[in-house]
Amino acid sequence: MTAATQPQRTGRVRRVGERQEALAGYAFIAVPMALFLVLNIGTTLYAFFISVWDWNVRTGPRSFLGLGNFERLLNDDIFLIAVKNSLYYTVIWVPLTMAIGLFLAVIVNQKIRGRTFFRAAFYFPAIASSAAITILWIFLVQPGGLFDEIRGALGLNPLFAAMGYGPTHNWMGDPATAMNSIIILNAWTTSGTFMLFYLAALQSISNDVYEAAAIDGAGAWQTFWRVTFPLLRPGHFFVATVGVIGALQLFDQVRIGGGPNGDPNNALMSVVLYLYNAAFIQVNLDYAAAVGVVLFLVIFAAPLVQRRIFGSGPAW
Repeated sequence: MTAATQPQRTGRVRRVGERQEALAGYAFIAVPMALFLVLNIGTTLYAFFISVWDWNVRTGPRSFLGLGNFERLLNDDIFLIAVKNSLYYTVIWVPLTMAIGLFLAVIVNQKIRGRTFFRAAFYFPAIASSAAITILWIFLVQPGGLFDEIRGALGLNPLFAAMGYGPTHNWMGDPATAMNSIIILNAWTTSGTFMLFYLAALQSISNDVYEAAAIDGAGAWQTFWRVTFPLLRPGHFFVATVGVIGALQLFDQVRIGGGPNGDPNNALMSVVLYLYNAAFIQVNLDYAAAVGVVLFLVIFAAPLVQRRIFGSGPAW
């Protein structure tokens, strides 16, 4: 009888211990989960609520507007320009930065001398102050700045002149080149982060795959294009998703480079900068909330579309 009850007591003690461990784990995550629910989910739902009202900062809702703010958005030329600029930035910047990041990852993944230094050097711009780098970039590309001096010293001015750019072109002050300047800047600063993502994906590929490719007589390019690149599909999906979400939230560089109006001539006006102006300059919170809701829906839908692109179908 004693021998029979001993396993029961042992099992009961084990279940109690597991329950206490689970409760302790839930207690540890309770505070961050509560903050997440309040600061992320709660604020998103609150923005939905505000967007359908004529909202006053002091008194709260004054009158129900329904979809009035959203109709106003669709008829606002500046908002449409902001959407166009953000989409253009996303379409150009994300593939460009992914390509640079993958190129750097392949380099630092090789057994070369000083690869730890190069990994740190390539990643360093990503941890530097975005505001400081943007201000430095403005000085570099200003008329007669370092960039103009270098292209002049290399004899590239005739080539730039053929494209319509003089020897002292104002790269940030010309509507035709302002956003492209921001794209180049952010491709440089963010490619190090993408490099780390791709590097982790590259190191997860088994060496047996490369040995089999070498036995089959595949060269370096064939191995990369037919073996490495297809096996990086999960990495492509992750990097593209992070890149698109970040691109759609473009703000600090265009705010510093073009001011609150996205100068020159709204060429640097992004959706987030437009939202910032509506909320903090015009103090029109219900309208700003409507902008935020539209941006949230686009960012929410973008990974779903990318999942369809990267997560199904044949390999590359």
